[in-house]
Amino acid sequence: MARERKFSIDELYKTTKELLLLHGYEGFTFSILADRLEVSRGTLYKYYENKEELITDYMLDEMDQFLLKLQKIEWHEGFEGQFNQLIELIFEHADIHKIIIIALQIPANITEKVKLNKSKLDVMHLDMYKHLQGFINLGREEKKLKPHIADGLILGFIFQTIAIPNHFGIPHSEWVNSIKEIISHGMFSKN
Repeated sequence: MARERKFSIDELYKTTKELLLLHGYEGFTFSILADRLEVSRGTLYKYYENKEELITDYMLDEMDQFLLKLQKIEWHEGFEGQFNQLIELIFEHADIHKIIIIALQIPANITEKVKLNKSKLDVMHLDMYKHLQGFINLGREEKKLKPHIADGLILGFIFQTIAIPNHFGIPHSEWVNSIKEIISHGMFSKN
């Protein structure tokens, strides 16, 4: 009898993320994951009852890592320092938006574990917005944000920048710096 290949939780989550982004929720299966990890499907079922439990566990881990980094932007001095860190964080975790959309497709009533995980994800999502509201409040206190523009629009605009396709292959650092400039100073020259 052949020994089953071992894998780490990091390897499992990394591979789960890759396959989710490649195949989406509907196309993601334990068969595809087992093939990629070079294990049997039965091995995966030793740890998870179904793909939804695995996906939501992975998403909790991903969201936890994102929130830890999001909290650290508060360590930076002033709104502009925090703004720069937020943009860097968003581009570092550019796939988080796609992952959140996938999470919305997962039915909560599959198992108690999935239901609990989805509930935890909802709380984490609210926690994320709490931190982002603190960021917006700082921008308003420092009079860096125009008072008539809604908080949700500002945050939506910032977060949607990761969806802008870089068709011309502009180097990443130049691309990110240009986005920062457009958000903070606009695109019109001061003639």
